[in-house]
Amino acid sequence: MALKLHSESLQPEPRLGETAQQMAAAPVARSTTTVQKWRHLAMQREVIVLLAMVLFNLIFTPHFWSLQTFNVNMTQVVTIVIVGIGMTLVVATGGIDLSVGASMAISGALAPMLFLNIAGPLGIGLAFVLPVLAAALCGVFNGFLVTRLSVQPIVATLVLFIAGRGIAQVVTDGSLQAFNTPAFQWIALGKVGGVPFQVLLMLALVAAFVWIVRKTLFGQYLLITGGNEKAAYLCGVPTATVKLIAYTLCAALAGLAGLISISVNSSSDANVVGLGVELDAIAAVAVGGTALTGGKAYIGGTLIGALIIQLLRYTLLAHGIPDAAALVVKAAIIVAAVYVQRRSR
Repeated sequence: MALKLHSESLQPEPRLGETAQQMAAAPVARSTTTVQKWRHLAMQREVIVLLAMVLFNLIFTPHFWSLQTFNVNMTQVVTIVIVGIGMTLVVATGGIDLSVGASMAISGALAPMLFLNIAGPLGIGLAFVLPVLAAALCGVFNGFLVTRLSVQPIVATLVLFIAGRGIAQVVTDGSLQAFNTPAFQWIALGKVGGVPFQVLLMLALVAAFVWIVRKTLFGQYLLITGGNEKAAYLCGVPTATVKLIAYTLCAALAGLAGLISISVNSSSDANVVGLGVELDAIAAVAVGGTALTGGKAYIGGTLIGALIIQLLRYTLLAHGIPDAAALVVKAAIIVAAVYVQRRSR
């Protein structure tokens, strides 16, 4: 009897006005608060690393504090961030997209064929719309393989990783398309108040997709699908549709990045456009704190991750370290980011 009384005395007494349901929900609330704290700490860590790199360059790198250096670093990171936004959506579902570089190549191959052969505003307008739609169709194809045929994402997107660039090369006969079309190239070379338009476009896309992920039903479905797809499906979430939209948006954003890439270079080469961008995008996503296992989507973190990687590359090159060494350091950063994610979980 004494033992029984002692064990009962360990049970917490209900507080005044507290129901049994509220007491049961308390551990869940504490767990949610813990997750939010970890997320806050992770974002602080990334921001601290970025600020430390900026401070280092301000002290030790000549001419770092200049508008020209700012524009160079920001414009070089634009395509990675835009592709990284779409990659974040796909990774949040528990997938991966290796074909974003091919989507950029297809978009970049189609655009010059339109504005060079169709005169006037119509050709420019079609050059902005149709290539992005063609890239989006690549995403629909990837999503179909993943959702309807149950192909593993890495295998499904590997199909277009190989074939997509081949399609772009066939369309252009493997030749370089050079052009000088200010109306089209304004997307990359134009400036608003001294700031490159492509940078403003990048920031607008980041803000838009931060809102989509945090405030819309699709954003909630996206995270639930990546967190536990089977449970989400049983709860009525259209998981297949969510994943299809994620892959479509990822490819469409890659198509937009392809237009910016060819505009900067004043030429389109299907052999080069988007080459290796999938690795940079995945690295930005990982460094930005989005778990590669799905269930999380930190669009702002992807922006910070891309800036860290770009600034690291700039720092190494500015101090005479070859670009090959920068690739090794980039790989080490990815490994470190994944390790930190595992420790945080």
